Amino acid sequence: MKILLIGEYSNVHATLADGLRQLGHKVTVASNGDFWKNYPRDISLTRKPGKLGGAVLLLKLYSLLPSFRGYDVVQLINPMFVELKAEKLFHIYRYLRKNNKKVFLGGFGMDWYWVNTCIEQKPLRYSDFNIGETIRTNQDSIKEQHDWIGTAKEKLNKFIANDCDRIITGLYEYWICYSAAFPHKTSYIPLPIKMPDNINVHEPGKRLKIFIGINKSRNEYKGTDIMLKAAQDIQSRFPDKMELIKAESVPFKEYEKLMDGCDAILDQLYSYTPSMNSLLAMSKGIICIGGGENEGYELIKENDLRPIINVKPNYESVYKELKDLVCNPIRVKQLKLQSVQYVMKHHDYIKVAKEYEQIYQNN
Repeated sequence: MKILLIGEYSNVHATLADGLRQLGHKVTVASNGDFWKNYPRDISLTRKPGKLGGAVLLLKLYSLLPSFRGYDVVQLINPMFVELKAEKLFHIYRYLRKNNKKVFLGGFGMDWYWVNTCIEQKPLRYSDFNIGETIRTNQDSIKEQHDWIGTAKEKLNKFIANDCDRIITGLYEYWICYSAAFPHKTSYIPLPIKMPDNINVHEPGKRLKIFIGINKSRNEYKGTDIMLKAAQDIQSRFPDKMELIKAESVPFKEYEKLMDGCDAILDQLYSYTPSMNSLLAMSKGIICIGGGENEGYELIKENDLRPIINVKPNYESVYKELKDLVCNPIRVKQLKLQSVQYVMKHHDYIKVAKEYEQIYQNN
């Protein structure tokens, strides 16, 4: 098949493309590299700041449109698949829809169905937008509500979701939101991870190395502020048992270098399931302290492996779980080995690409 993947979130499309190529498909990735993370792509759709940057990107996109014709599959990472205003993307989407065989919408992150469902129906006990029945009021959550609810972004998301051939989601959270609105049109496929060439699950040293990635613009929204505070307090209390490694808004390659050799990663306080960064860490034998709720295991029918140290969305839970791990390192090796087994079993990029291939062909 000839496949076009447009947009990027946390290396999903770049990794999926590699898997699909291994299966013999011709794949093109067009994206902005997910901003400063700078993930690989075949066609760069990076936007420079300001209105002029938007105009230049729009002209570039129009010049590229003739080459975006004749694909068997076009997959959009998000309704906002290019860094332009939603009003501009209606025409781009219609062109893609008219000139290609099938169009798939990805449910991998921020969009109207995620924001609105978490606020109105609240199917999750906690999320980026609610804790129980309480709506979160941090600045980032409020901004996303204003961006998506009652705006052109909402109209675009609804239009594409209703019009596209299928919706593919990558986390339990997004699956539960989209499947409520489109039960016969929504599929869940695990996120793709390329396993390391040499997997070496090392024994922990005298001090456990705990890693945390900090995106300064999303610190409170993703709960990094709470996780960081708990980690700093544990480090202060047990300086001989723990070392804290921080990566602050760095490109992906540097992020990965800082992560390598660590024993555990703190990531995604408000998530039910591990993200791409967590899964990448787990593939290296690094324990994820974050989202590991039963619903996620049930969705992938995993009854034996439980490698994720699940935390509830508060300081006390993170502090307790991190303290238990640091002060009782006897279970570290087992969790490291299970982490590798878990990713290999459910998220290997070739396995995941085969699941996409099946949906692409049989839809």
